Amino acid sequence: MSVNPITSRANSVTAAIRRAAEATGVDFGYLLGQAQVESGLRADAHARTSSASGLYQFIEQSWLAVVKRHGAEHGLGWAADAIGQSASGRMTVADPAMRQAILDMRNDPAIASLMAAEHAADNKGALEASLGRDATGTDLYMAHFLGLGGARSFLRTMAANPGASGAAMFPAAAAANRGVFFETDGAPRSLAAIYQHFAEKLGAGAGAIDGVMQAAADASPLQAIATAEGATVIPGLGESASAATQWAEATLDRLNGGARTATASLMRPTPATARLAYLMLASLGA
Repeated sequence: MSVNPITSRANSVTAAIRRAAEATGVDFGYLLGQAQVESGLRADAHARTSSASGLYQFIEQSWLAVVKRHGAEHGLGWAADAIGQSASGRMTVADPAMRQAILDMRNDPAIASLMAAEHAADNKGALEASLGRDATGTDLYMAHFLGLGGARSFLRTMAANPGASGAAMFPAAAAANRGVFFETDGAPRSLAAIYQHFAEKLGAGAGAIDGVMQAAADASPLQAIATAEGATVIPGLGESASAATQWAEATLDRLNGGARTATASLMRPTPATARLAYLMLASLGA
């Protein structure tokens, strides 16, 4: 029986998101809904009007910042070390090829999910400290959409005046996202209406793929991390994930006292293979 490629892609991406949620403690339903809203679970999605790319549509500066902050925790120390910060706060990478390789990781569902989860965890802590209450999934999405400062302002104002115009408060964001800030008849949406709009989109996003959630839960953890539409490639390095998967599986087998004999190529992984294999093992807690 043939496998539907769309279902297969959704299964592998959903499993990668599940592993990221387990590794970071961030709510799986939120991460799943966000990915569905942002990219329709397409790991290679690209925005037409900005630098946003990947499963979670990170723009370049946001991606470099989160990799700098959290990359080393997930086996990406080589990338975090390559990222610097200018006096103005702009994230920079001196080597153009390395910069592109790091940016291309936005299209790897395992790495993108981990970084999205870490970014959400950062925003959750900051919002809760600022607002004095637990942050909801919609609160976190507001931070993703407006930035942390914008979300703080939005949520504080909404609590005091839910009927305030969102477009009046965020004119630049409204100009770029008319469908969010205005009704179909052109009337401006209130802050409460905008918040509800996102709550419904997140709920619909997660609900749209309920049929593949159990399949993702049953998937091999290493396959879930390493596979997206057949094989993950470490960006800019041209290395297939298949060798990294085998190497990581052999390592887990040895750690568990197994008798599997690794081949010479697996015992001597390339730097690229080692990086991805380490990411797999780290995400499994090995």
